[in-house]
Amino acid sequence: MAERETPPRRTQRIAGGIAGTWPPRGAAQSGALAPSPSSAWTTLLERLRAWVRAEAGAGRLLPWVPVAFGSGIALYFTASHEPVLSVSLVTAISLCAVALLLRRGRFFAAAVMIAAIAAGFATATFRTAHLAHTVLARPLYSVSLSGFVETRDIRERTDRFVLRVTQLDAPRFSGKLDRVRLSVKKGTAPDVGSFVELKARLLPPLAPSRPGSYDFSRDMFFQGIGASGFVMGAIKIAEPPESGGLRLRYATFMQGLRDAIDARIRSRLDGDERAIATALLTGRRDAISTPVNDAMFISGLGHVLSISGYHMAVVAGVVFFAFRALLALIPGLSVSTPIKKWSAAAALAAAAFYLLLSGAEVATQRSFFMTAVVLIAVMVDRRAITFRTLAVAAMIVLVMAPEALVHPSFQSIGVPAV
Repeated sequence: MAERETPPRRTQRIAGGIAGTWPPRGAAQSGALAPSPSSAWTTLLERLRAWVRAEAGAGRLLPWVPVAFGSGIALYFTASHEPVLSVSLVTAISLCAVALLLRRGRFFAAAVMIAAIAAGFATATFRTAHLAHTVLARPLYSVSLSGFVETRDIRERTDRFVLRVTQLDAPRFSGKLDRVRLSVKKGTAPDVGSFVELKARLLPPLAPSRPGSYDFSRDMFFQGIGASGFVMGAIKIAEPPESGGLRLRYATFMQGLRDAIDARIRSRLDGDERAIATALLTGRRDAISTPVNDAMFISGLGHVLSISGYHMAVVAGVVFFAFRALLALIPGLSVSTPIKKWSAAAALAAAAFYLLLSGAEVATQRSFFMTAVVLIAVMVDRRAITFRTLAVAAMIVLVMAPEALVHPSFQSIGVPAV
């Protein structure tokens, strides 16, 4: 009797050969075609626990702290009403104390994240309460103003300046505005630090054009500006009744330095070339024409005009290597002294000066702090880890200015490499 031929096992073919057999041999032996749902969930949970343990390990938890801190700030900005400052502070302090007590326990990572969220929420609440000022609610016509000019922006069509108000006379308005932002004809903006008297029409800060869009009124609030508008008539320069203070003297000095740099560039370059060179040195981008500005953003090069990580790294790197090369030319000095640390200190000073000269926007602040951490690590013989540097810089910016989280400049990321 002839032997019966064994039927061939079905195989699954893919490009390049046989991938395997069907049904799987392991499944056929166990009597099941696929693992049970409970075992799949167990495997997934074990993998998630392994990931959490890895992220909570030594040196891995720090980058998550500014993420949690920023989440607390985001919760503040999404709140339907203003939180109570005392409750926010007490809650944050209590949760930080609990996290400190659990520093050797298994729940330390979770306690730190919860405490960071509460701390971010409390920091944003405190920042708003500290900067609380009057905001104009309805338009005012023919308002008499006098005060000090704090900042000045030269724009393509009109100029703009911020006035610190010392006296305000307006019919049917008994409040007090600390600062107002006014527009004037091009070339007629007064110098920073001058005391002026003028008449203006004031408007409430611009509200978002649609739900979820950028809120200019929030940006103006954190700048201490309670209204915007435009000047009516001539601006009169007068003698100040009092001193403008140290902050105003500093603003006057820095504005004079920017004007001197701009005048020097203007003597060598014209048009948009001059405007771009000025933007890269002083941070003033308003003089760039609309076609060039649109072309830069359409081509994906618009971030080059914003002074951030790349610009700060170039300035610090050039000063660092140039200073070190000059010191290396002196044999006795290069052998007996730590010229690398001296070069790092010189680069840090140059980066700080560049920060002040450019106006210290959010992206520039973040880049400066990242660069400062790297240079300080060089001076104290420590290795700077890039991801930790980013976390430390983000944390410093969020503590100093929690409103930076919702600002577009905070989303640009640049890592210095010195």
